[in-house]
Amino acid sequence: MASVHIEIRRIEPADATALRSLRLAALADSPFAFGSTYADEAQRSDAEWSARATAASAGDERVMFLALLDDDIVGLAGGYRNERDPTVVELVSMWTAPDARGLGIGRLLVRAVVGWAVASGSRSVGLWVTRGNAPAHRLYESTGFVESGEYRPLPSDPCAEEIRMHRSAGDRPS
Repeated sequence: MASVHIEIRRIEPADATALRSLRLAALADSPFAFGSTYADEAQRSDAEWSARATAASAGDERVMFLALLDDDIVGLAGGYRNERDPTVVELVSMWTAPDARGLGIGRLLVRAVVGWAVASGSRSVGLWVTRGNAPAHRLYESTGFVESGEYRPLPSDPCAEEIRMHRSAGDRPS
């Protein structure tokens, strides 16, 4: 079996075009898993994608990590500080390309966001996962997240429901 090289790195301002491509691929592949829609995201201007990449590339207000598999960008996960409670980081935009699944990339991306949360002084990390998205739910449970008992309609499809999960930022990421 050939070895693969997986790298997780923080986004850079120059990654704006890659961010757009990856985000749209995620929304096309798994529209049920995200609060936004392909149509909404596809309408964003190059300047908006550039601003997103730049904002997530430095500082401790927001972050985006990219997963590279042998130099190809195949996944992403982001985090941002909760406006109501800045000690809570929200894990968002988690996705791995179908041909890169099963290699542990999702776990590495979660670990990167949790590590960033710890380094930036957060006490917990939360996320919303679509009810019925069993692979994502299993990944989050295996990395220390537990259900909080909160539920809400999925913003992109109010007929679907999201489940709130959280974990302590201080716990060692799995």
